[in-house]
Amino acid sequence: MSSPAILRASDLHVSFAGVKAADGVNIEVNSGEFVAVIGPNGSGKTTLLNICTGYVKPQSGSVQLDGRDITGLSPRAIARLGVARAFQIPQLFSDQRVIDNVMLALAARHGIWDGFRPLDTPARREQARELLALIGLADNAERVSSTLPEGHRKLLDIAIALALRPRLLLLDEPTSGVSALERFPLMEAVMGAVRQRGITALFVEHDMDVVARYADRVFVWNNGKIMASGTPTDVFNHAEVLKSVVGVA
Repeated sequence: MSSPAILRASDLHVSFAGVKAADGVNIEVNSGEFVAVIGPNGSGKTTLLNICTGYVKPQSGSVQLDGRDITGLSPRAIARLGVARAFQIPQLFSDQRVIDNVMLALAARHGIWDGFRPLDTPARREQARELLALIGLADNAERVSSTLPEGHRKLLDIAIALALRPRLLLLDEPTSGVSALERFPLMEAVMGAVRQRGITALFVEHDMDVVARYADRVFVWNNGKIMASGTPTDVFNHAEVLKSVVGVA
């Protein structure tokens, strides 16, 4: 028996300057899954994340989180309901230490830091160190964020998202810009963290090896539509997916 859907997108329609980024899209993500969205560049994959996090309002259709309609809510309101996001380009305070970035996210979650109270408190530092250990960055806590390699910057961005204690984590191309040697260790760290915390995750990804290894299910987004879905094995045996997305004739 499958787990209940934590995220349900129904009949989404979004156009930009006449280009259909979402044309009747339907997606369900079940609790506890790690689901990938793949497709050609410019096909509209990131639009789904933008809709689900309130950065884009669909012209029609709806998004539900645990059965609650969140369509059109602000990004802040959606985050408070338990949805966090890590971006393709890490959103960091690059001139601050790694641990400061996480402590700031923790303070924002609690809603108690106003610029006049100390950010670095014993309790917050302990929580930040626990998150950094969870994601594999404990040894980098005191480094300035700008000195981290790209893979570690990505992990820090994800640690910041995890500081919000989400039930649903959205990842936009987590291995983009990461070296071939870093991509699998990065994904192992992410998978370990989300599994340990019981977080459901939806991720847009361009690396088919990463998708094949880590995704429970895959949606293939092409020309604003879902052209195929299923397990990685099902999807990568789909002739049209191989031709249009993977690039195998």
